[in-house]
Amino acid sequence: MWIFIIAILVIVIIARNVIIVPQAHAYVVERFGIFDSVWNAGFHFKVPFVSRVAKKVSLKEQVVDFPPQPVITRDNVTMQIDTVVFFQVTDPKLFTYGVERPINAIENLTATTLRNIIGDMELDHTLTSRDTINSQITSLLDEATDRWGIKINRVELKNIIPPSEIQDAMEKQMKAERERRESILRAEGEKRSQILVAEGEKESAILRAQAEKESAILRADAVKEQKIREAEGEAMAIMTVQKALADGITVLNESNPSKQVLTLKSLEAFQKVADGKATKIIIPSEIQNLSGLVTSVQELVKQ
Repeated sequence: MWIFIIAILVIVIIARNVIIVPQAHAYVVERFGIFDSVWNAGFHFKVPFVSRVAKKVSLKEQVVDFPPQPVITRDNVTMQIDTVVFFQVTDPKLFTYGVERPINAIENLTATTLRNIIGDMELDHTLTSRDTINSQITSLLDEATDRWGIKINRVELKNIIPPSEIQDAMEKQMKAERERRESILRAEGEKRSQILVAEGEKESAILRAQAEKESAILRADAVKEQKIREAEGEAMAIMTVQKALADGITVLNESNPSKQVLTLKSLEAFQKVADGKATKIIIPSEIQNLSGLVTSVQELVKQ
């Protein structure tokens, strides 16, 4: 019975002293109240009644958001600035024994460093140099916390809150600046619109001029074509008439006409001339003898 009880007690003691350290953590172990070792992630066994885990330390990057701190600029303007600090424990032993309440120590050190930096800057410079302030305060804090086993990765100024009257003045200035930019943009838009309208009118005028030019060219081409066709028609008519005359002469020559026939043709030609509007008629010597002409005609008719 006693052996069974003792066995259970041994099992309980062993189970309670088996320590498993999670990933990204470290345990600071003391023996008889004195620092003994730092356990990293893995399986460990603690000596009962002799060793104890003094502190469990997270090795992850941690973020602390500190409340706003009052700071005074070089031109005597009091502002409220709240900061966000990103830090990581690099030495669990120094973090455990280097400073009491390390988070409070970081907060107070951040406020002091921030006051020193802002105290050398004027209000306008403070509002426009946030990145510079972040870099300076990060460098100073990292150097100061190194002896505590803490690495300051970066510090960000979350908000910079100036006094209410300065905020009102800044809002008015920003409003005026917005209105000025709006006026500039409106003017540029109107100018751009006028340019586009002018370019459109110019393009329209060019297109109209080109259309009128092409129309005039087409009209000139049409007139030219018409005159060419009329000239070709007249030439064709003349050629047809001349060909007909030539054909008539050829036929007449081939028929070996008599003198009487030639006389008759002369009379017909004379008749056509007489029907015209000429005021003077020159009668060939061959047909001046009308009696001979009539006799010739009668003989021709008889034949």
